[in-house]
Amino acid sequence: MNNLSDNLTNNHQPMSLEFEVLPINAINLDAEQISEAVENSLEIKNQAQQWQTYINTLALLAFKEWLTERADSLTVNEDKCTVFQPAIANVIPAVANLQVGKFKLCLLTNDSLNDDEIVVPRAVVDLPEYIAHFYVLIEVLEEQETAIVSGFLSYQQLMEKQTAANLQPETDWTYQIPVSWFAQEPDYLLLNLRCLEANAITLPVTNNQRTQILASMQNELMALLPQLQLPNVELWQVLTWEQGSAVISNLELLNWLDNLQLQGHNYSLQDSFKDLFKLLTQPSINVGRWLWDELDELAAELSWQLLPTIAPIRALRSPVEEFQVITNQLQSRGLEIPSQARGAYHDLLLAGFPLRLYAVTWPILSESDPSWTLLLVLGTSAQNTLPAYLKLRVSDQTSILVEQGINQEQGDSYLFTRVVGNWDEKFLVSVSLVDGVELTLPPFTFYPGRSY
Repeated sequence: MNNLSDNLTNNHQPMSLEFEVLPINAINLDAEQISEAVENSLEIKNQAQQWQTYINTLALLAFKEWLTERADSLTVNEDKCTVFQPAIANVIPAVANLQVGKFKLCLLTNDSLNDDEIVVPRAVVDLPEYIAHFYVLIEVLEEQETAIVSGFLSYQQLMEKQTAANLQPETDWTYQIPVSWFAQEPDYLLLNLRCLEANAITLPVTNNQRTQILASMQNELMALLPQLQLPNVELWQVLTWEQGSAVISNLELLNWLDNLQLQGHNYSLQDSFKDLFKLLTQPSINVGRWLWDELDELAAELSWQLLPTIAPIRALRSPVEEFQVITNQLQSRGLEIPSQARGAYHDLLLAGFPLRLYAVTWPILSESDPSWTLLLVLGTSAQNTLPAYLKLRVSDQTSILVEQGINQEQGDSYLFTRVVGNWDEKFLVSVSLVDGVELTLPPFTFYPGRSY
């Protein structure tokens, strides 16, 4: 058959002319598995890393087949598996966070039966987010379309061997580990997975200071953005390990950096980066509580005021009555606000100018992909015209979503915008003037806390 991986990259090793006798427990890789691995590898933007992701995906598929043949009662959970998360797979060339029963596994691959050492990403050894109970060595012989589960070792054994050998990391955030460390028979791994309690292998806990550490690095990382934006640059070539570990431990920041070359075309790259850090490090206002006519502690502390249920206009110019005028204007433009929508308002002072921000939220229920919406209306609290250079900006964890300014010719009385996100998404709202005066509110999240 044709080798589907030939189109991935020309960087892999040429076929060896030496004949290698395959063990009887070698797992054959079929055309469907190879196609799946090819498709997954093409999700990686950095072409230099596509080949490794292809090999790692083959290793995972082979390992699942190996488990099924020998222990089909063990459950495999791939939801957090790094090989299916392109931003992580691009920087961690291993299959980390594979859940088998109650255990975390990390699959490590090499491509020859005769290698003496294997390259192991530092992240799966040193960062609690990616450390595993067991590390499994899988030899993927791509040319022969086979894979072999060769051996394994536990985290405790890895630490003991690392200490005894005084093993130090390489500059490219990897360890060179002897293959001989994985000498245990794979069948003993099955015994451990079936009979051992997960707490018998103690794993380090995640650093609860991660957010503070990340926040302290904002200016350092921002200064490095031009280098990180270069095509096919790798994080280890630009960042220190301390910076890199903070980035790799935060999936949202890692995703943002993975898409960095797509950023900065329509909006300021620096503004997008600053907004991301605020989303990652600041406490949020839970607008989902508004559906139950409740303010969370942060909203109450910042003096947000709940609006009553949307109703027909009666009179004018209290904040509630003013919003009824706004609601009618929006509905006349075709924006339907459902009866279950709830909102609040907050008075702001920007460079001495009084402003009022209305925020309205409601759920968008769907069996497949429930989401929520945030409607924002920025006006004045004194019926003045808006400042000429006023801007309203909304960002999520990926980028700036909208940046809206005043239309001088139309004489806007309000700025309107609406965004929609999944229930785990946050939105950051900033109000600014042209001279650099800016006010950023705490992020908005949506956790209703009750069923509908």
